[in-house]
Amino acid sequence: MTKTFTITTAIDYVNGAPHLGHAYEKITTDIIARFKRLDGYDVLFLTGTDEHGEKVEQSAEKAGKTPLEFAGENAAKFEAMCAMLGISNDDFIRTTQPRHYAAVEEMWNRMLAKGDIYLDKYAGWYSVSDEAFFPESELEKGEDGQFRTEEGKAVQWVEEPSYFFRLSAYEDRLLALYESQPDFLLPDTRRNEIVSFVRGGLKDLSVSRTSFTWGIPVPNDPEHIVYVWLDALTNYITGAGFPSDAEKFARRWPADLHVIGKDIIRFHTVYWPAFLMSAELPLPRRVFAHGFLNLEGVKMSKSLGNVITPEALVDEFGLDQIRYFLAREVPFGKDGSFSREGIIHRINGDLANGIGNLAQRTLSMIFKNCDGSLPAPGAFDAGDTALLASIDATAAAMREAMESQEIHNALSVLWALIAEGDVYIARTEPWALKKTDPARMGTVLYLVAETLRNIAILSQPVIPDAAGKLLDMLGVATGNRDFSSLGEAGRLAAGTPIGQPQGLFPRFVEEAAS
Repeated sequence: MTKTFTITTAIDYVNGAPHLGHAYEKITTDIIARFKRLDGYDVLFLTGTDEHGEKVEQSAEKAGKTPLEFAGENAAKFEAMCAMLGISNDDFIRTTQPRHYAAVEEMWNRMLAKGDIYLDKYAGWYSVSDEAFFPESELEKGEDGQFRTEEGKAVQWVEEPSYFFRLSAYEDRLLALYESQPDFLLPDTRRNEIVSFVRGGLKDLSVSRTSFTWGIPVPNDPEHIVYVWLDALTNYITGAGFPSDAEKFARRWPADLHVIGKDIIRFHTVYWPAFLMSAELPLPRRVFAHGFLNLEGVKMSKSLGNVITPEALVDEFGLDQIRYFLAREVPFGKDGSFSREGIIHRINGDLANGIGNLAQRTLSMIFKNCDGSLPAPGAFDAGDTALLASIDATAAAMREAMESQEIHNALSVLWALIAEGDVYIARTEPWALKKTDPARMGTVLYLVAETLRNIAILSQPVIPDAAGKLLDMLGVATGNRDFSSLGEAGRLAAGTPIGQPQGLFPRFVEEAAS
């Protein structure tokens, strides 16, 4: 039976247009999903949009639109961004879809039947921007006397009837979860933060609102709207088939991996597992919290005017180039900085001079000196077998890194193999062998082409377009490009015609200022 793998991004709030942070999460999650597919897994990759809440209602009113119109227009922008970035998601959940309403209602009813939801009155500080409640201990009082969150978001005092979820009843079970499954939340620094928060004591959570109407009505009490985070988090099981498709849900849930930003850890590793425990549903196997991208070391924000759109980057640098840079430059799980200097360095160093140069010089020599076909190898010497062993070791090391979402380390391992290919060519000097030992030249070029085949297969999750072109040039059939064809199982066949060598990654040259 085929192994399954369910992976999700956080769903994006439709109050604004997509930005580089959204693109970063989509691309890195896409890389993991593609890697798993190539490694033989039946992958379900979910993403989508979070469309309810007071903030959307207010923004829609200002725009002179209904909330549904406003949400639909922005949701379309996020779907378009996914298409533009080549994201391979299998589903796009919108929280305004009927299937999602059904999932939220079933979740609510299960939690209610468990005795974990009760009606009371809420009084406290609420951030419309974050769609979250904050205790006063987590707020800062400004010189104007107004309370704000640590990020400077305004809060307002709210008093209204509210349904509450008995979050306090799950404190011990949550701590037991973190203890028994230390890799439930990665990186480790994030887990320590959450453990400390839960040990500090949990209060029951307000899970409904009555002061606005844009949301999913509470079952049997439509004057209340379901708390937007209970609504949003449920998207993950909506996409897995809950509650209508029991067969799909049994196959696709629990999720193997939620990929989220570090700013929403509490919702995903405290509230979400507690909701699922209450509803008696399986918990996700892992939540991975990535860091933020800064621009030249400064946090991107609309107020500073330094927000970069994904479209602008792709237009200027290329899609594969952006995918590679974001995956390689920033250690996944940590904050990173985007800079023009950094991306140009990666394009010209790793891509043009690395994989691009190795492919161009090797295929050009084969095309010119071997009648445009892959040469037949002779006997392998110790250096040849060492190169083949490195290919196998690379695949194993990349799998190990990807198991803990160390995408940057997986790429570091792969680019080390590219460097080894360069060293092998420099040592064997096939251009000199053409005159002194043509048969040996054929063996050397065959081995480098075989190295390139494996590099191309392994690089498909990150640079799918360039990797596909390289496999085309090598004459590798489309059915022989997954990881089961790595190594000896899919060796290149001597005599296979290769395509006319073409550059994979041109060097990026800054235009001179006029």
